[in-house]
Amino acid sequence: MAGGKETPRQKMIGMMYLVLTALLALNVSKQILDAFVAIEENIQRGTITQLEKGNGNRDELKTEMSQATKDEAGQAKKAKIKIYLDIINKIDAETGKVIGLIDEVKILMMEKAKEQVSVAKDNDEKTIVWKKYDKGDPIRPARLNLMAVQAKDQFDIPMHEIVGSDIKRLDPTKEGIKIWNAYNDYRAKLVELTGSYKEGERKYSVKTKPINKFSTNADLDKQVRAMITGGGNKVNKEDVEMLVGIYEELTKQEVADHHEQKDIHWMGRTFDHAPLVGAIASLSSLQNEVLSARAKAIGLLKSKVSTGQYSFNKIMGLAYPETAVLSPGEEFEMTVMMAAFDSDKQPQVKPGQGTLARTENGQAIIKLRAPQNGDMNITGQVGIADKSGNVVWKEYTTKVQVAAKAGAMEIPEFNILYKNYDNLIVPSASGVVSSSISGGGARPGSKNGIKGYIVRPTGGKEVTLTLSGKDAKGKSVNFGSKTYKVKNFPPAKVLTSSVSKSTGAKITAGLGPDSPINLGEYKVVSVEVTGVDNGFVSGNVISAGLISKFKVGKSVGIAAVVKNPVTGQTETIPGVLKVTN
Repeated sequence: MAGGKETPRQKMIGMMYLVLTALLALNVSKQILDAFVAIEENIQRGTITQLEKGNGNRDELKTEMSQATKDEAGQAKKAKIKIYLDIINKIDAETGKVIGLIDEVKILMMEKAKEQVSVAKDNDEKTIVWKKYDKGDPIRPARLNLMAVQAKDQFDIPMHEIVGSDIKRLDPTKEGIKIWNAYNDYRAKLVELTGSYKEGERKYSVKTKPINKFSTNADLDKQVRAMITGGGNKVNKEDVEMLVGIYEELTKQEVADHHEQKDIHWMGRTFDHAPLVGAIASLSSLQNEVLSARAKAIGLLKSKVSTGQYSFNKIMGLAYPETAVLSPGEEFEMTVMMAAFDSDKQPQVKPGQGTLARTENGQAIIKLRAPQNGDMNITGQVGIADKSGNVVWKEYTTKVQVAAKAGAMEIPEFNILYKNYDNLIVPSASGVVSSSISGGGARPGSKNGIKGYIVRPTGGKEVTLTLSGKDAKGKSVNFGSKTYKVKNFPPAKVLTSSVSKSTGAKITAGLGPDSPINLGEYKVVSVEVTGVDNGFVSGNVISAGLISKFKVGKSVGIAAVVKNPVTGQTETIPGVLKVTN
């Protein structure tokens, strides 16, 4: 185009097209650069908002401190506020270091680009610096007007001053590594300062370690949460969510792939071929993140002595008794209170058990299913947004008692306890949270998986047992006493009914099918066959020889010594065996 063997007219037309194409390309570039300028302007405005949010909470604490009454309660509050204001002052000192460093780098790059940054003139369209960085107000960034920058598209200076000549390796003499280290140091100090303080006799302390490598946001959250709550830290449970959030918001993936290159540092990925105004916008974004984290940290500290950051537009009365289980005529207390909530900001819930069904009237309704028996510990977190939009989380915990499905029946006419036997008595009482049996040596125990009380009389004719319980307040409740007759076991029986002339018989004994309890077989210690010389047998087997003189169909009398499998006592019982072939 515009060359070769073309006529002068054709050359002129070709040149015009070339210039037009270049102008169109420049126009697109200008639009992109202007977009960077607009983004940076919005970031600056947002940064000021975060700065003022943190300053507002800090100043409210100062006001509360100055207005503290001179009585003991007022002076205690004043001392408490001073603790947190001292922490905030330390936070601001660290914040000022990062803000000042980043502003220095912004000015350095513009000076390298031959921009006029030595003069400041507020709200002047032709001036870059509207307000210089002031060490007397160290956490407030310089106010810049990038629309006045002439070399908006300067690509070389940001890369050279921040990264160096090789994107694969941060030059340790350049500004990028300084900013990276200062940013990460600030993250550590901010979380440690915010989470370490003394509240009455309780002392909390938090130490952090660098976390700059993670696979997903969930992985990052897992790593940060484990660090905050472990590693020897003694953290206030109420602070955990906010501390984790602050750390995560200031965390960046240190190395990652960049286009076709592997393991490129965040600084290299961010400032590689970035135009001057784009690089400044990225630096302003870091300042915004720093001041946003500062505002959250100050808000958390302020919440410990003041609740002025919450708004409420609805109130409702609440009443609940101290226990849902009462005995007839029992005196109890009921708590009545007024709850205030914002109808536009319903509570948020992270239930440890169950699922959130709905939120209404400032309350969260959670559906749960009780276990089959035992106690159910219910935990979780409930959060509400303050005026700044930050969600403050509080842990909740409660417990419900689950009664196992059970029923009981009794036969009043048969109130018997067997001597030298573990009789199982199962208490049943309503209106109490626990019940017990006393008297007669009763002790907790179980049989066949059924829990109750074991009573084992060793003598006497009667045993009196008393049923009692405790209500939800720990007050004892007496349900009366009952007397039981003490009886010996029913006598055992020989269960074997016949003996063979050819094989003899094995003798078994027990209480028999008519007995109210089943102890299993008794041990047969010895057997004596009556009417036979030398008819004594040690053990439980009668040989065929012992009954050789008896005819088939006749009856043979025996006396067996047996041992109770439960009590261990022995007794002699008679039996009759029919002789068979």
